[in-house]
Amino acid sequence: MNRWILILLFLSPAVSTLAQQDPQFTQYMFNNLYYNPGYSGVEGTPKASLLFRSQWSGYMPTYYGGGAPTTQLLTYSSPTLKLKGGFGGYILNDNLGPQNNIAIQGSYAYHFNLKDAKLSIGVGAGIYSQTINSNLYSAINENDPLLPDPGTGRYTQTKPDLSAGAFYSKDKFYIGAGFSHLINAQFDFGLSQSNRLETHMYATAGYMYEVNFDLRFQFVTLVKSDFVKTQYDIGAIAYLKDNMWGGLSFRQSEAAIILLGYNLLKDKSLKLGYSMDIIVKDREAKQPLSHEIMVTYQLPITQGAGMKVIRTPRYRHK
Repeated sequence: MNRWILILLFLSPAVSTLAQQDPQFTQYMFNNLYYNPGYSGVEGTPKASLLFRSQWSGYMPTYYGGGAPTTQLLTYSSPTLKLKGGFGGYILNDNLGPQNNIAIQGSYAYHFNLKDAKLSIGVGAGIYSQTINSNLYSAINENDPLLPDPGTGRYTQTKPDLSAGAFYSKDKFYIGAGFSHLINAQFDFGLSQSNRLETHMYATAGYMYEVNFDLRFQFVTLVKSDFVKTQYDIGAIAYLKDNMWGGLSFRQSEAAIILLGYNLLKDKSLKLGYSMDIIVKDREAKQPLSHEIMVTYQLPITQGAGMKVIRTPRYRHK
């Protein structure tokens, strides 16, 4: 059997909801940098974030020996006043059983100060690597000469990748748009047919409504599109005394979502977040729950990076 057909057979159920190739994250409102290089340095303080996602936890397919899809994401962002902007980057590991994707990207954004608002325009560049382990596929014809010998069925290709985006923020409101895989890298694994990374668009927006000193509500949305199909997430999060948060979200044609989080340490620089997706569509082909854990740390400002930041329960002064 042609190895490429095997790849397509695996990919088809994974992308049936939105035909997109990038992994999805529930806590997108805390990880804008992954979707938009224009977000680099926007927060004004160095920040590192680690996210682990288990999709359809407990899922066990019948046609290969892998398990449920899992994804890990490490991001870092920091302002750089000398360059009038910010830089950032991320490392992504996305495991889909027989296929594993690794993306590494660095980004820079230039910040325009617009009175009481900020416009940031950025670009990101890096690599995207795909590895196929055909030993985990179930072949129709075990004697097919295109299938590798047992134990030698791992094939890896690495290609350049490029992204761009813009992010606008003002007081309690933000909106942004990012575009990934602008190069449309081709992965063929030595075959005449090829699979290319399609350009994806991510639009994010959020608004913070303050009820009183102790209670705030944030309304957020994420729109994802590969220019063939489009899917949206929409949610609301309540913040209590800037110490903890909880919210509800909905992903179109996919899941209802619960979000929880807590700020740790005296200066609230360490954040711990958790989300649970409750699958509401096509449950017979999936497990009912997906889980996501996030840890975020705001690093201290170093000398030369900018003015000292003083954290307050409501906002930050510079």
